[in-house]
Amino acid sequence: MKLCRYGAVGAEKPGLIDATGAIRDLSGAIGDLTADSLSPDGLKKLAAIDPATLPLVEGDPRYGVPFTGTRQFIAIGLNYADHAAESNLPIPEEPVMFTKAVSCLTGPNDPVTIPRGSVKTDWEVELGVVIGSRASYVEEADALSHVAGYCVINDVSERDYQLSRGGTWDKGKGCPTFGPVGPWLVTADEVGDPQNLGMWLEVNGERVQDGNTRTMIFSVAKIVSYLSEFMVLEPGDIITTGTPPGVGMGQKPEPRYLKAGDKVRLGIEKLGEQGQSFVGWSR
Repeated sequence: MKLCRYGAVGAEKPGLIDATGAIRDLSGAIGDLTADSLSPDGLKKLAAIDPATLPLVEGDPRYGVPFTGTRQFIAIGLNYADHAAESNLPIPEEPVMFTKAVSCLTGPNDPVTIPRGSVKTDWEVELGVVIGSRASYVEEADALSHVAGYCVINDVSERDYQLSRGGTWDKGKGCPTFGPVGPWLVTADEVGDPQNLGMWLEVNGERVQDGNTRTMIFSVAKIVSYLSEFMVLEPGDIITTGTPPGVGMGQKPEPRYLKAGDKVRLGIEKLGEQGQSFVGWSR
């Protein structure tokens, strides 16, 4: 299934994408797509609904974050060897963990605000992993059974805040609107192997990232298992799993960062596309 939420900010309704790519209104069957909806039982109930019986949504509505109730937005850094190299950092021996503020979550096509005083706002196409059942000390072999599905994420980053403001990456990762997610949550059964998904990103129509999840240093299963050693993962938690090479910080001969008016588009095979216009900060 492809599950979404659509409508104006704060008034989103739950939806399901049918075989033609149209949105079907789920609000008659479920109040909203919440963390509880992503449990195995919740997804089983949704899968039993015939999309043809649901009202067709007309027009081209805004997509919101595909579900509500995220408690943790966890990120993995330097998870592609080529990206570590372009960042002039060693390949990690264990996954690099940091967090993105849950408050930075935003719809996949909503504008992204460049923070006040920013000079190094950057882009990162990433595979998002959404937890469907509680995970604590899970073995790698069982880790994917805790995954509800996958989505596209732009891990928008402010590199100066991230690397030069006191030694914690979080400062450059959780600014308002720095977490576009969607357009859909695609359930794990429809995605299949998460380690063979093409991914790309364009800035103003120029392809700058072109990679595949098969080149991850740490697989999705490894990441879920590893994180569950240090925290409890709950339904609705999001893990963004790292980016392939081609970010602005790694552009040659000089780094290239986003400015007001720039447009970014990105996508992942089987998971859809998203796009943002970048705007300057204002009160």
